[in-house]
Amino acid sequence: MKNASSVFYASIAIVAALVIMGVTIPDTLESATTNTQAFITDTFGWYYLGIVAVFVLVCFYLLVSPVGRIKLGKPDDKPEFSKPTWLAMLFSAGVGIGLIFYGTAEPISHYAISSPTGELGTDQGIKDAMRFTFFHWGIHAWAIYGTVALVLGYFTFRKGERALISRTLRPLIGKHAEGLFGKIIDTIAVISTVIGVATTLGFGAAQINGGLSYLFDVPSNMTTQTIIVVTVTILFMISALTGLSKGIKILSNLNMGLTALLFIMVFFFGSTIFTLNLFIDTLGGYVQQFVDMSLRIAPLSEESRSWINGWTIFYWSWWIAWSPFVGIFIARVSKGRTIREFVTYVLIVPSLISFLWFTTMGGAAIKAELAGMVSISSLSNEQSLFGVLEGFPMSLALSILAILIIVTFFVTSADSGTFVLGMMTTNGSQNPSTQIKVIWGAFLAITALALLYSGGLQALQNTMIIVALPFSVIMGLMVISLLKSLNKEAKELGIGQIRRPKPKATK
Repeated sequence: MKNASSVFYASIAIVAALVIMGVTIPDTLESATTNTQAFITDTFGWYYLGIVAVFVLVCFYLLVSPVGRIKLGKPDDKPEFSKPTWLAMLFSAGVGIGLIFYGTAEPISHYAISSPTGELGTDQGIKDAMRFTFFHWGIHAWAIYGTVALVLGYFTFRKGERALISRTLRPLIGKHAEGLFGKIIDTIAVISTVIGVATTLGFGAAQINGGLSYLFDVPSNMTTQTIIVVTVTILFMISALTGLSKGIKILSNLNMGLTALLFIMVFFFGSTIFTLNLFIDTLGGYVQQFVDMSLRIAPLSEESRSWINGWTIFYWSWWIAWSPFVGIFIARVSKGRTIREFVTYVLIVPSLISFLWFTTMGGAAIKAELAGMVSISSLSNEQSLFGVLEGFPMSLALSILAILIIVTFFVTSADSGTFVLGMMTTNGSQNPSTQIKVIWGAFLAITALALLYSGGLQALQNTMIIVALPFSVIMGLMVISLLKSLNKEAKELGIGQIRRPKPKATK
C-alpha cells in the first residue's frame, strides 16, 4: 500500500484483533476490560493525578519562560490559518462531542446523583458540582493536549523531524527513534488514538440515538446506533477526501457557529443573571481550590475515592488516550505560532469557553431540576440535554439543532482522526493518501461499534483507561525531551541570559 509504514500494519492487526474479540466474545472482553480498568484506577490513580499535574506545571512554565518567544517553525514562518479559524479547529478536535454529551449531564449528576463532596441537592452542592466540572474540562485537559501538540509542533516544524511521536524522543534515545523502539512507541500512540477517537464516536452515536429516542421515540438500541455510525461514517469519509484546508476547516467553522447559536439561545432565553453569577462564583472557587482538586486522591474515604476513579481518573485517561490525535492535529494547524501564543490559545482560551458552556448548560439543567419542570437527573446522560431544551421556546427546533451539532462534531472528530492516523502510519506524511484515510475511517467506525456491542459506553471507558497508561509514560518522556532541547536552543540563542554591558573604552 502506498507510503504505508510497518506501524500501519502492526496497528491494523491489533485493532482488528480487538474488534474480533468485541464481536465474537463480547462478555469476555467486557469482563477483562472491567477488571483491568479497576486494577489500574485503584493502583495508579495517584500516578494519573501526579503526571497530569506535571503537564500543567510545564505549560505554565513555558507560558512565562523566555523560551516562549521561540516559534513552532522557522523564524520567518507565518501561521497558515487565522486565529478564529485556528481556534475553531483545535476546539472542535479537542472537546467537541464531549461538551454536548456532558454539558448538562455532568453538572446535574454531581448535584443530584453522586456528589464529589457528599453535598447532594444543596446550595453548596451546586457550587461543588460546577467547580468539579470546570476542573475536569479546564486547564488540566488542555494541558494534556497542549503538551503533546507543543512537543510535536516544536520538533516537526522547528527541528525538521517527521510528525511522529517517536521522533520527538530523539534527544533522549538518539538513533533508536528510527528503529524498533521508535516503531513500538508509534504503534502505542496509534492504538491510543484509535481507542480515544472510537470512544468519542461511541458517545456521539449514543447521544444522537438518545435525542432521536427522546424526541421521536426512535428505538434506543444497537441497531439504531449502527445505522447512525454508518451514516456519519459516509459523511466524514466525504469530508476527509476533500483535505485539511477544505473539509475540516469548513466543518470546524460550521459546528462552532451552530454551537454558538445554541449557546446564545439557552443563555438569553434561560436564567441569564443566574448563569453569570454562577460563572463568576464557580470561577473563583475553581481558582482558589485548583491545587487541592489537582491532587485530591481521598486515601481515607472509599466512597470519595470511588467517585474520583469514576470521574477524574476517567477524564484524565480520556484526555491522555486522545492526546496523540488531538496533539498531532493541533500541531499540524499551529505552524508559525510562538510557544507563548500557542500555550495561551490552547490552554487558557478553550478553558474559558468550556467554562461558559458548562455554566450555561449545567446551570439550566440545575435550574430545571430545582423548578421541578423536568427531572433532568432521572434521564440518561444521552437524553439530559434534550430534557433541558424541552423547557425553552422553540424546544423542538433547538433539539434538532443540538442533534445537528452532534453530527457535525462527530464528522469533524472522525475526519480529523483519519487524517492524523494517516500521518502517524505513513512515516509522518503531512498529506496521507486517500486510501490510508479511508481504511482508518472504516476501522474507527468498526471499533466504536465493536466496543458499544461488547458493553456499551462502560466498555468504551474501560478500554480507554487501559490504553492511556502506557502512553502517559511516553508523554512524560516527551516533556523531558522538549525541555532538554529548548534549554540547549536557549543557550545557543542567548535567550533568558543576562547580558553584561560592554566596558566603556578607555582613552
